[in-house]
Amino acid sequence: MKARILLISSVILLAACNNKPKDPKTELADLKKQQADIATKIKTLETKVGSQDSAKSTDVNVLTLKKGSYTNYVQIQGKVDAQDNVIAYPQAQGAITALYVAIGQHVSKGQVLAQLDNSVLKQNIAQAQTQADLANVVYQRQKNLWDQKIGTEVQFLQAQAQMQSTQKQVASLRQQADMYRIVSPISGTVDQMDLKIGQSAAPGMAGLRIVNAENLKVKADVPESYGSQINTGDVLKILVPDAPDSLNAKLSFVAKVIDPTSRSFAVEAKLPQRKNIRPNMTAILYIVNYQNKNAITVPVKSVQKSEQGDYVFVAENGVAKRKNIKAGKTYGGITEILSGLSEGDQLITDGASDIEDGDKVKVLQPAN
Repeated sequence: MKARILLISSVILLAACNNKPKDPKTELADLKKQQADIATKIKTLETKVGSQDSAKSTDVNVLTLKKGSYTNYVQIQGKVDAQDNVIAYPQAQGAITALYVAIGQHVSKGQVLAQLDNSVLKQNIAQAQTQADLANVVYQRQKNLWDQKIGTEVQFLQAQAQMQSTQKQVASLRQQADMYRIVSPISGTVDQMDLKIGQSAAPGMAGLRIVNAENLKVKADVPESYGSQINTGDVLKILVPDAPDSLNAKLSFVAKVIDPTSRSFAVEAKLPQRKNIRPNMTAILYIVNYQNKNAITVPVKSVQKSEQGDYVFVAENGVAKRKNIKAGKTYGGITEILSGLSEGDQLITDGASDIEDGDKVKVLQPAN
């Protein structure tokens, strides 16, 4: 009994010792140690969670969409030509007796360029002129007599008719003689001359090319599929690669008839004067066939295709969202968007091919 009482007393005394309050310094040290352990665990977990999140996100670049002007062009290859580019042919057949100009020389409209042999005509003109002079003398004498009431009216009229007939004959022969001259139909420069003295020339044979290089034009053939889109007065850009030069102009002529062989129609545009542009140079025509001054446009590389249609990805709060779109025309790497996007959308440009709808994204390039 005494032993049991002694054991109970020892337990009570030990419990009393364990419930004794700790020293404040010791307790503070214990708490600080616990705080440090907790901070270490938190940092470790944050690093682990952060690495997991970054592994699930895709780096992308975005473009803030804005409304602006969009222009679509039809690109056609043509050539430069002179508005006045003609060949002066002889109008009669004969040997060339004289050349009055040289290649590269400037000539005026109506200027005689070459002379063909017209010696036989000269003799005929001289003979006809003699007859015309005689007929004129006879007419003047008959007229004087008729004025004095001498002679008959028939004699006077016969003399008058003879005079007029011979004069017309002389004029006709002189007209024929003019056909043995090669005359410049325009003012310009002799650009080509295939004639030599003594050479036989005839209508339709090679003659002298006269070019007025101060008045140039560009011309091209446009496929008939653009027939309803291109009209006289349309604005175009002209690039001359060999000059090199670029110009702005307007279509001065658009043919109304489709060529049945090439299935195309001709267009022309006058060019401002340029010293470095010459006829027959190759020219690239960029004809404006559509404009929208309030359009939303995207880079063509950002548009993806599926069986359901075209679509793009936009970034919304760090998440990729797929948006179905209706695309319009495309030119120069830019596509017009008719529906599906709004001004201010964050279009994903680079990295769009590596994501799916709902994927987390990380924007590397700030939106502009």
